[in-house]
Amino acid sequence: MKMKMITATLLVFALGTTSTFAQKGIDDGSRFGHGEDSLRCLQNLSIYAEYVKTGNFKDAYLPWKAAYTECPKAQVSTYINGAKILQWLINNEKDATKRAEYVSELMDVYDQRLKYLDDLNSLVRTPVSKGKVLGMKAHDYIVFGGQIDINKAYDMLSEVLSLEQEKADYYILQDFINISEKKYKTDANHKEKFIADYQLAAEYANAVNERTQNNPKANEALKKATKLTKDYVDGIFINSGAASCENLQAMYAPKIEENKDNLDYLKNVVALMRMFQCTEQEVYFKASEYAHAVSPTAETAIGCAYMYYKKENLDKSLQFFDQAIELEEDPIKKSEDAYNAAVVLFSKKQLSKAKSYANKAISFNDKNGKAYILIANMYASSPNWSEESALNRCTYYLAIDKLQRAKSVDPSVTEEANKLIGTYAAHTPKPEDLFFLNLKKGDSVTIGGWIGESTVIR
Repeated sequence: MKMKMITATLLVFALGTTSTFAQKGIDDGSRFGHGEDSLRCLQNLSIYAEYVKTGNFKDAYLPWKAAYTECPKAQVSTYINGAKILQWLINNEKDATKRAEYVSELMDVYDQRLKYLDDLNSLVRTPVSKGKVLGMKAHDYIVFGGQIDINKAYDMLSEVLSLEQEKADYYILQDFINISEKKYKTDANHKEKFIADYQLAAEYANAVNERTQNNPKANEALKKATKLTKDYVDGIFINSGAASCENLQAMYAPKIEENKDNLDYLKNVVALMRMFQCTEQEVYFKASEYAHAVSPTAETAIGCAYMYYKKENLDKSLQFFDQAIELEEDPIKKSEDAYNAAVVLFSKKQLSKAKSYANKAISFNDKNGKAYILIANMYASSPNWSEESALNRCTYYLAIDKLQRAKSVDPSVTEEANKLIGTYAAHTPKPEDLFFLNLKKGDSVTIGGWIGESTVIR
């Protein structure tokens, strides 16, 4: 009995002193506050959380706002759910003034989360970076901000990428290139920066996609989104008009001479010009030549190869193609360099050498369908090796063989290969023409001359 009385007395004392020691977390820096304020914080956290669970964001707002204001260090979910609540309110608010207030409040949520980021991160197993939070703020500013300040959005996104780099979320890269393009449309002086932004976004998009595809925990929707991000970034840049060869030539030409010893600048120009197939522009040749003199790479060697090809110095051009193939480490790119050399040789009717480089391209990448098509076209361009016209027409069987091989190893060239098969099939010999040569369907025939390969009559 005595013990019960002591307990009851202590309980009354405790309740009687809560108001004396009551203090909000916002005031004393604690997680929940103290006394009655801590009880009110916990109560509001519980009430708004139940509303959020049922999707009742309207009624969740006031208790959430109380918890967010009075005990800002209580839970990370205060900020995650707060963003959801305010996003719902913005989308469902018809009054423009009230909507703008909610947008401002949403931005404040991210600012306050950044203010208490270290304390909030101490409550969870997986901390969130400053760049991640700033990225969410920038994204919501763009989505919900209405008539946004392009420069403000651009600055926020630029800071996010400087902090996150290859760890940036895919949607940040989409936002970044989109806002940079809008800035370029309103400010012509932003053109060169826009191009640099594109290159950065494209590089990070590749990294983000690779990381996501290799993550076993990533869901299919995320994998699809990251895979499409590079296409989105490329699409924005291509459709902007800044990617035209004429634009790139006009922009970089005046700056090449002053940067002829600046390797990073030169390599950047070479890579960009080649990416957009602007390999006929003088600035591409100049940048390649200067860069190659400073530090030879496969990329700069290719530029020099095209330069000498344009000057009709084929021997010099092939020397640089060979250098590019030797310097390149990626077998896919080696194959592309050898293929390009074959194209150059074919254009100059040096068929035997062209075939040699095309086969070299296949040796580096046996799925290079373009190389097989190129060989087929070489054969079809020079079918005459015999005094018998019917035998010469058998050369087209061999061309078709190459085309069939092309689409079997590389489905992307199927349409082109099928068109050529239809064209070349019309030139094959008729059975009666072969009959007099004692040849029939199923027989093997060796095509002579520079070709030196066998095929089957069909």
